[in-house]
Amino acid sequence: MLGAVLADIHVPRLGPGRPRTRPDSVIADKAYSAGTYRRELRARGIKTVIPEKSDEAAARQRRGSRGGRPRTYDKTAYRGRNVVERHFNLAKQWRGLATRYDKLAITYRAAVVLAACLIWSAI
Repeated sequence: MLGAVLADIHVPRLGPGRPRTRPDSVIADKAYSAGTYRRELRARGIKTVIPEKSDEAAARQRRGSRGGRPRTYDKTAYRGRNVVERHFNLAKQWRGLATRYDKLAITYRAAVVLAACLIWSAI
C-alpha cells in the first residue's frame, strides 16, 4: 500500500508550477521499519525517519561486522510524529470513521475529509 499512498500525494505549490508529488521525508513508527518500506522510499529518493526495532538491532549486533551499520534517523523530526498520532485519535472519535461503516471507498474518504475540515476549523 505504500506505493499507492505515495502515488496519491499531490501538494500544490504556492506559485506557478505543477504540484509536488514527492515528500521530503516519511515519518513512521517502528512497525514500518522493514526493509521493503525502506527500499521503496530509497528508490524514490525520500528520506526515512523510522527508528529500528529492538529485535532487528539485536539480530544485527549478533551478526557482528557482517550485520551492517545501525540505521539512523532524525530524532528531532521523529518527535513531531505525536502530533499526527493525536489527530488520528481525534478523528477516530467519529464513530463512522473508526468502524468504517461506509461500503464505498469514496464515501469513506469524503467522511475523512469532512472530519478533517471540521477538526481544522475548530482549532
